[in-house]
Amino acid sequence: MPQIPEKIHELTVGQLSARSGAAVSALHFYESKGLISSRRTSGNQRRYSRDTLRRVAFVRAAQRVGIPLATIRDALAELPEERTPTYEDWARLSEAWRSELDERIKQLNRLRDHLTDCIGCGCLSLDTCVLSNPDDVFGERLTGSRLMVEQGGGRERGRGRGRGAGCS
Repeated sequence: MPQIPEKIHELTVGQLSARSGAAVSALHFYESKGLISSRRTSGNQRRYSRDTLRRVAFVRAAQRVGIPLATIRDALAELPEERTPTYEDWARLSEAWRSELDERIKQLNRLRDHLTDCIGCGCLSLDTCVLSNPDDVFGERLTGSRLMVEQGGGRERGRGRGRGAGCS
């Protein structure tokens, strides 16, 4: 990984790409989404402050665990612009995502534990399916995979995807 001398306080997009491992196009995308910022030189070239390296690392780590970019942008907006974020700053932001990640882990464990049953079914609609429709309220009363118009009333009646929908 190329080293950048301490006396250099701003990085070109190429230097930021080389140091962060993010493609130049990804850095431009991050900037367009408000995740990082740059200033423009008189020649209209981008220059990034050194602390952008940490922001890019944070964005990439958050993306790897599935945090949406809008959530990442909101978190980064809470960081100070005038100084490099500290460990405490990062810890505060990541703690806010803990419950979301815990829920995602539960969902993935449920998927892992029931995947064989669903693959065996083929239509992802077993009576006890917790994957394709875990909160199936219509499946408590009905079967089927579509909404049908009730006769006489003209209103739609929902049919859940769980409870044998699609299985004949």
